[in-house]
Amino acid sequence: MRGFRRTRSSDDELSSARRYEAFGRVMAVLATKADFIEACRDLTWWRGADHSWHIEWRDGPYAAEVAALLAEHVRDPDFDGSLVTVAGPGNNASAILDVMGVRFELHAVDPMGSARVHVRPGFWRLAEALDTTRRTNARRPWEELLGG
Repeated sequence: MRGFRRTRSSDDELSSARRYEAFGRVMAVLATKADFIEACRDLTWWRGADHSWHIEWRDGPYAAEVAALLAEHVRDPDFDGSLVTVAGPGNNASAILDVMGVRFELHAVDPMGSARVHVRPGFWRLAEALDTTRRTNARRPWEELLGG
């Protein structure tokens, strides 16, 4: 008895390639915006069951601010206009975007907004937290978790 063999059509491959291209463009914009990366304590992403992308962060800017940032900066030189359209209502905690036909759901957990991030004393920097060359008196988060 032989099992069924699933073959991919060219449409499946194209849509899969488009999903990853859209994800790459979004992450490239977020990576170049130091204010966003350094304001977030956690930044995670995962692929949804419906082939959408979910991006979530703690602290940092509001989801609507990140949606506006992406709408402004996700561009293609061969295409006039933005590759991003707002697919649903956005607020401080969540926003839904359509990037090149791919759905992105943005989730901000305990957001502060970009205006408050810069005036907060003791601004927490992701780059500093990941710098293992500096010795500190405080235990690092992974040392807390591992009991070291």
